[in-house]
Amino acid sequence: MNKKIAIASLTVLMVLPLMSMAELRLPSSNPDFSVWTIVTAVLNLIWPIFIGFAIIMFIVAGFEFLTAQGEISKVVKARQAVIWASVGVVVGVLAFSLPFVIWNQLGV
Repeated sequence: MNKKIAIASLTVLMVLPLMSMAELRLPSSNPDFSVWTIVTAVLNLIWPIFIGFAIIMFIVAGFEFLTAQGEISKVVKARQAVIWASVGVVVGVLAFSLPFVIWNQLGV
C-alpha cells in the first residue's frame, strides 16, 4: 500500500509543474496591458518622489552654506553637497528618459 501511495505522490509531483507551465501568457482584461505600461506607471510614480528628494537635498545644501559662517571646511562640505545633489539630478533625469530613448530606438 505504501508503494502505491509513493508512486502516486511522485506522479503528481512530476505532472504538477507541467500543468502550471501550460499557460505562458498572463491573463488580462485589458488588451493594452504590456511591459511598457508597467514601466511608465512605475516611472510616473517614482518621478515626483525623486523631484521632492532633489529639492530637499538642495535645501539642505543651502542651509549648510548659510550655517558655514565662512569656515572653510563647512563651505567645502556644502559645495560637495551641491555637487552631489546636481549629480543625482543628472542621473535621475537620465534614468527617467533612458527607457523612452530605448523604446524609440527599438521602434516598438
